[in-house]
Amino acid sequence: MLSLKDIKKDYVVGDSTVSALKGVSIDFRENEFVSILGPSGCGKTTLLNIIGGLDRYTSGDLNINGKSTKDFKDCDWDSYRNHSIGFVFQSYNLIPHQTVLSNVELALTLSGVSKSERRERAVKALEQVGLGDQLHKKPNQMSGGQMQRVAIARALVNEPDILLADEPTGALDTETSVQIMELLKSISKDKLIIMVTHNPELAMKYSSRIIKLLDGKVIDDSDPLDKNVVEPIKKPEKEPTKADKKAAKKERKKLKTSMSFLTALSLSRNNLMTKKARTLLTSFAGSIGIIGIALILSISNGVQLYIDQVQSDTLSSYPLQITKTTASIGEIMNTMAKNHEGSGKHDMDKVYSQNAMGEMINTLMEETKVNNLEKFKKYLDDNSDLKDLTSDVQYTYATTLNVFTESDRGVMQVNPSTLLEDMGYMSSTQMEAMSRSGSMGGMMGMGTDVWSEMIDNEELIDKQYDVIAGRLPEKYNEVVLVVDKNNEINDYVLYSLGLLDPSSLNGIVRRAMAGEDISVDSEQHVYTYDELLDLKFKVVPTPDFYKKKDGVWEDMTGDESYMKKAVANGTEISVVGILRPDEDASSASISGAIGYRHDLMTYLIDEVDNSEIVKEQIANPDIDVFTGLKFKTDENAADIDSSSETVSDSTADTESKADKTADSSDTDKKAGLVAGDSSMEIPEGMTEEQYKALMEQSGASDTGELADMGMNAMGSMDMSAIQGGDMSSLTETQKKYIASLSDEQMELMKQMLKEQSDTNADQLANSGKYSTSNYDNNMKTLGYSVVEDPDSINIYPVDFASKEKIIDIIDDYNDSVGEEDKIEYTDYVGLMMSSITSIINAISYVLIAFVAISLVVSSIMIGIITYISVLERTKEIGILRSIGASKRDISRVFNAETVIVGFVAGALGIIISYLLTIPINMIIAHLTDVPIRASIPVSAAVILIAISVCLTLIAGLFPSRVAAKKDPVIALRTE
Repeated sequence: MLSLKDIKKDYVVGDSTVSALKGVSIDFRENEFVSILGPSGCGKTTLLNIIGGLDRYTSGDLNINGKSTKDFKDCDWDSYRNHSIGFVFQSYNLIPHQTVLSNVELALTLSGVSKSERRERAVKALEQVGLGDQLHKKPNQMSGGQMQRVAIARALVNEPDILLADEPTGALDTETSVQIMELLKSISKDKLIIMVTHNPELAMKYSSRIIKLLDGKVIDDSDPLDKNVVEPIKKPEKEPTKADKKAAKKERKKLKTSMSFLTALSLSRNNLMTKKARTLLTSFAGSIGIIGIALILSISNGVQLYIDQVQSDTLSSYPLQITKTTASIGEIMNTMAKNHEGSGKHDMDKVYSQNAMGEMINTLMEETKVNNLEKFKKYLDDNSDLKDLTSDVQYTYATTLNVFTESDRGVMQVNPSTLLEDMGYMSSTQMEAMSRSGSMGGMMGMGTDVWSEMIDNEELIDKQYDVIAGRLPEKYNEVVLVVDKNNEINDYVLYSLGLLDPSSLNGIVRRAMAGEDISVDSEQHVYTYDELLDLKFKVVPTPDFYKKKDGVWEDMTGDESYMKKAVANGTEISVVGILRPDEDASSASISGAIGYRHDLMTYLIDEVDNSEIVKEQIANPDIDVFTGLKFKTDENAADIDSSSETVSDSTADTESKADKTADSSDTDKKAGLVAGDSSMEIPEGMTEEQYKALMEQSGASDTGELADMGMNAMGSMDMSAIQGGDMSSLTETQKKYIASLSDEQMELMKQMLKEQSDTNADQLANSGKYSTSNYDNNMKTLGYSVVEDPDSINIYPVDFASKEKIIDIIDDYNDSVGEEDKIEYTDYVGLMMSSITSIINAISYVLIAFVAISLVVSSIMIGIITYISVLERTKEIGILRSIGASKRDISRVFNAETVIVGFVAGALGIIISYLLTIPINMIIAHLTDVPIRASIPVSAAVILIAISVCLTLIAGLFPSRVAAKKDPVIALRTE
């Protein structure tokens, strides 16, 4: 089983060599109680350590089950000690901070035994030595004999083949010594026990074999193995196959010892708990750097959150704007700057003109281009990355939002607002220019309209506004009213919305400039939330302003009665909520006082596109539906130039002739209808019998009377009303006449009117005159838009970093299309705040760099503390090595200790930092009105704890390496 062949062991001490063992050869049986006697220094303990694998022989060979150990590696020796050897030491060598049960379980932990089996075997081993009721005591709570029994239980728990006892009774009284020896003797029945002792009486009484050593040599063996008949060890008959080698390798791997990191953590935790005060102080020292960095990050994070909010709020009002027609402002400014410098290539004795205006106009013409927004919109809609980079992408259209309100004062136009024009402050042309400036006017606080489209991002609106009454709109016909932070509404808004009488301001600017005495209502008006939530408005599509007469469409906005009906038939809009800007919001996304949803505009576009006048204009793209005249084209341009008549000179004449032609045609047809003249042709679609029946039904005595009745009834009749079926505008006489007609006659009349209208339109179209408008202008006047082809695109980035990425997306688009489809955009914010974040980050990085020095210093200190711990736990290192722990396991134990200290330091630093942010925020709030709230991000807290753990782990690498290299024999002798 175990055989020593000429074992020699030499120690180098300075320049000399000491021989501890001088060619010892001993063969041991599988189960016997062997005592090794000899004086101190004869080599007994050295021999025991070599047999146990704690020490290495200088020469010779140690055979285990017929296998030489000459080629053993460290891992082989570790496995040998763990599975084949059990040590019982004179000084017990129990780990003081572990319980009795944990001490016994430790060897099984290294063997990879499961927790339940480990516990079961450890309890059984302790019960075997009579300590089944002492499982949870610490070693310092037990007597010497009890501790030695624990050591024996630990040696037996892994069921080793060999039990090595080094002076097991040296520190015990006589009675206890006898008990321990009896226990060992009973164990020797099944195992090989090799005991080193100075007590020959105990050896003679309990041992089955006594070997005496002197000066490193065996001088006596009471029962050597060669006295017995022993079967020689048979050599393998053949070389092992690959399968045998593979199986052997697998078996060695199975027997390989390894301490789990959790076990290492448990050992280190228990050790640190015995030194709570020192551990806490060490952790606090290590946390100082973490506290410094955490506080810097908390303030930096608070500032960054404020900047992010400002960015989000600002960019919700200042988007990247792409309009259909745009000009490069940068190029124009560059041209002006160059012209300002002047050429300077002339004599200086005279004054010379500088062609600044000409160059600017030329540059404006060159840089102005039309963006293909239809194609670009499709590109944006297909871009999956855009959603994460934007708060919203808003598409605006040329369709005018016509809003009216009805009151006792009559119908009033609310949007587009005409208040400034009525006051005499701006002309209608200036008003139109301001209205067309769209979002830019609103952003600069110069917009004349109080209605604006809300950003389609409810989360952002929730951050920027508080709903003080009602709710946010959910349908296209719902809007919100926006008040300021003081719950006030500008009186311009009140006048524009009709809450105050705007007629009191008519011409007030002109009168003031003329020196008249004027007065303005300066009273502060108060409105309840319910009053404001009861506000109703009407939206009227632009095509509803026009009515078809005599084949052309007439603008009816000057007809008060018509407009009342048009407004009454409009779409009702309700105020469903009142919003107030959040006190921490630096900007607001709703530029007007009334915010409406985007789907109101899409609804309006659909209404316009499906209107009769728009359909007619689309069906006749070469005819002006407002005049009936043809549009100018390249083909008829020559005819227009050669004609002596122009549209502008003869518009009235053309209209007059058209009216006369229409009247003449109408008169002839009506005369043919009512006179019954045989020379007149019976109207198309009416038989002679129907014609006669009409005369009989009318009750006229003769054709002249019938003619008078028809002409009197129809003379001032609104023919378009008959075609549309609206009889409300007819007089009683006209209604009576219409009622006298049969269904067939009524249909015939409508047909005659249609023919009249078509004839009139044809006469106008072929009159040789041309419209001063064009197709595009007419469609724009009618508010026609296509959802896929917006008039402008407003892109609202989440922050400045996102804005740069969006610009990259636009650049990628421009790179992928031809020159004619490239997009020009306007960035109103530019670099207004983008540098602020960089400055804050730079300051934070500098402060963190300074504080990081203290973090490094504290890590070095933790490394020193860990080294001290290595020195304090040297004996524990020897114990662990004796039960099979590898060098890597020892390193793992101390690495685990540094991990625990680092984690505690990091966690302590974060907790203290969180507590310190409370007074810091109070100080910031006291010193400044800026809403900055210092807070440590959860991710930063986790990262800081991880950094603390990593730094302490790095700092502990050297001490743990020192611990791993310690000689287990020397370590076991350390007190």
